[in-house]
Amino acid sequence: MTENTTQLSPAQRRALRAAAHHLQPVVSISQKGLTPSVLAEVDRCLTAHELIKLRLYGIEREHREGLFSEICTTLKCHTVQHIGNLIVLWREHPKDAVAPAGVGRRKPEPISKKRAAARLAARSHK
Repeated sequence: MTENTTQLSPAQRRALRAAAHHLQPVVSISQKGLTPSVLAEVDRCLTAHELIKLRLYGIEREHREGLFSEICTTLKCHTVQHIGNLIVLWREHPKDAVAPAGVGRRKPEPISKKRAAARLAARSHK
């Protein structure tokens, strides 16, 4: 593995593996390997989702480790898990990055009957 993978503690790695369990692969890498467009797509997906799965098609086992280390060093991400033709990558969102639209919005809390009545009374007094 790469230097980046040693920065994750076993507890963090376990939590990320559990979170990635239900994910579907968002990027596929095939015979042409790691092209600049594939690398850019992996970067976009990591920026949007933080935790992603990649699927490899037709890439021999000997070449996979080099491919993973190249992705991790280029994009400054971590390999969480590697099983067969699937790899899980994680990269923390930068603290100063602007969140994509719709991310970070909270759903309004349900209003109790008492609070709704108080709001209605406050509006009628104005």
